[in-house]
Amino acid sequence: MNGNRFGRLFQMTTFGESHGEAMGVTVSGCPAGLALSEEDVQAELDRRKPGQSHITTSRGEPDAVSIKSGVQDGYTTGTPIGMVIENKDARSGKYEPFITAPRPSHGDFTYSAKFGTRNWGGGGRSSARETVNWVAAGAIAKKILATEGVEVRAHVNQIGDVEAPEVSWEELGEHTEENEVRCAHPETAERMRDLIDEYQEAGDSIGGSVYFETRGVPRGLGAPRFDGVPSRLGQAFMSIPATTAFEFGLGREARGVAGIDRNEDWEFDEDGDPVPVGNDHGGLQGGITTGEPIYGEITWHAPTSIPKEQTTVDWETGEEKQVQVIGRHDPVLPPRAVPVVESMVACTILDFMLLGGRINPDRLDGQPGEYDTDYHPSQPE
Repeated sequence: MNGNRFGRLFQMTTFGESHGEAMGVTVSGCPAGLALSEEDVQAELDRRKPGQSHITTSRGEPDAVSIKSGVQDGYTTGTPIGMVIENKDARSGKYEPFITAPRPSHGDFTYSAKFGTRNWGGGGRSSARETVNWVAAGAIAKKILATEGVEVRAHVNQIGDVEAPEVSWEELGEHTEENEVRCAHPETAERMRDLIDEYQEAGDSIGGSVYFETRGVPRGLGAPRFDGVPSRLGQAFMSIPATTAFEFGLGREARGVAGIDRNEDWEFDEDGDPVPVGNDHGGLQGGITTGEPIYGEITWHAPTSIPKEQTTVDWETGEEKQVQVIGRHDPVLPPRAVPVVESMVACTILDFMLLGGRINPDRLDGQPGEYDTDYHPSQPE
């Protein structure tokens, strides 16, 4: 099975299944000299982990990370960073009825058709639990970007037909983590929560979307066509399970806007540099960053694991069956997807900064050839 690696210079390679022994990620391309601890990574994992509230799965995973390599005396060494997150609360028994009778709209049948086998417990490799690895890698990327003044923020901007008004950068930082829905507009968050409760009580689920914004990204990152920043962001976001759309800038609204209205004139800033008047382009022109904030939105369909009765067929017995997917599942995905989105943005932008030479890929202090550093191990006394 290919497709388990993301990135060019800052690479994450992941392993693990939903109900297997553990999840894990190897991060290659992290420069040496970054102060890094398990606590740094754990803080991000705690935002994604299950069982946070009544609108998330009740699966009791602590998602405790263990760093196995790539760190010495609290600093990265420049070698691959291996991290493992053990699965502590896997219960595969509830999935036995679906070994040869695929759940509606899951990856059960397609995985079996491709490989002739599959790990059927909890969806195996196709489960969104795999994103725990992405958040672990993203924690490292975020910390590196912070040294360059780059920050990513996100929040849930729509659940079903309940949509939040536009919020400021400051509101994203102040309010997103204040409620279970992770919506930076408190009044809308309450309406979203009520709607989620309605679907949950009915044994159903609902879709939604996440808005993200990134500030501090320098101009000139990215390459035309296949390695453009929006191209790579699209790959990152559409890899997240259950995503159906990604848009940036005006997004889908652009189809109804005339060219003269969308086009943004140029003017000089206080330093004499050309800057666009406005940012309907979302910080990206020609696939390359303009230096303006990058922003966009990702959409998720309703979670497919629901207790309502549905129809499937068993290819082993030839029967048509009425089934219920009984287990511990999220009624809505965007609230727990917020840290996943932030992580994938961070990993993508960091990769471009390394590729563009904005950050030394070997070491953060930018002093190649120097061996007597603040972070080098000392001789034991």
